[in-house]
Amino acid sequence: MPKNVIRSDRMPTPVASYSSAVRADKFVFVSGQIPLDPATGELVTGGIEPETRRALDNLTLVLEAAHATLADVVKVTVFLTDMGDFKAFDAAYKTYFPMDPPARATVAVAALPRGAHVEIEAVALLP
Repeated sequence: MPKNVIRSDRMPTPVASYSSAVRADKFVFVSGQIPLDPATGELVTGGIEPETRRALDNLTLVLEAAHATLADVVKVTVFLTDMGDFKAFDAAYKTYFPMDPPARATVAVAALPRGAHVEIEAVALLP
């Protein structure tokens, strides 16, 4: 089965040369989402909690364009620029995955695009 690039005007525009998501068979591979406001293209500020929520809202928009939801997510990788933010990040994150959360890895990185403090990528399995 060929791969299909997922596109939508509702999603944030990628900040470099990559697709926001690619569907291959029943899997959707979502590129890392940073906390960009899709309407303005500007980075959301105010700390790790609002950044996490915006990144997850962006992830939701990308999944919707692929006809999927957060409930279809099976694996998440999170990149944080400061592991000191982990507790606040996780508090916001778990409101998006209140039951049966997906597998997840969280990695500390030196920097993220546009000065973001969090980036979240995911793999979803379509129903």
